[in-house]
Order: sequence, then C-alpha cells, then structure tokens
Amino acid sequence: MAKKDEDGEDSGIGVATKTRTKTQRPSLYRVLLLNDDYTPMEFVIAVLQQVFHKSQEEAVTITMHVHNNGVGECGVFPYEVAETKVTRVMDAARKHQHPLQCVMEKQ
Repeated sequence: MAKKDEDGEDSGIGVATKTRTKTQRPSLYRVLLLNDDYTPMEFVIAVLQQVFHKSQEEAVTITMHVHNNGVGECGVFPYEVAETKVTRVMDAARKHQHPLQCVMEKQ
C-alpha cells in the first residue's frame, strides 16, 4: 500500500512484502507384494529385478519375506512412481497368467 503525503496524494513510496512459500515434500507410498500359492518364486524374483532394479540377493530376500510373511515391501516412492511400478507388476503378472498382487499404501 502506497503512503500518502500531507495533501492526501500518493507519494509513490510503498512497503515491499516478501512472501515465502513453503514447499512440502510429496507423500511417499510403500509398494507391497502379496503372497499367493501359485506364482512361481522365479517370476517374483524376475519382477523385483526388472521393475524395482533389485540385485539377485535383494530380490531373493524380498521374495522369501513375502513367502514367509504374506507381504513384503519392494520400495518406497512418490505417488506417481509407486503407481507406475504397481501397474508394471500387475501387467507382467497378467501377461504371464499369474495371480500375483501388488499394492501401494501411504507411508
């Protein structure tokens, strides 16, 4: 708002305000594989390596965790990345006629 001089006219002097916007980190989502009794472990290991870029050892560890506990975490990602990875897993499972399920949940 500009200041007024004695005559009530605009003096051309103003107050500069600086607004700072706080950037918020995007919400993260856990991508989870669910165990079933039909999908071969070799397929699950291959999916973990191809979609999630896991090493052979990491893929085997996650696969065994899914097998023993019913669910296992593949990674944590921003929403769009998690959604894409879930879609890629589900498409691969469908293409190979496996009932493998992959879901995401907010962390």
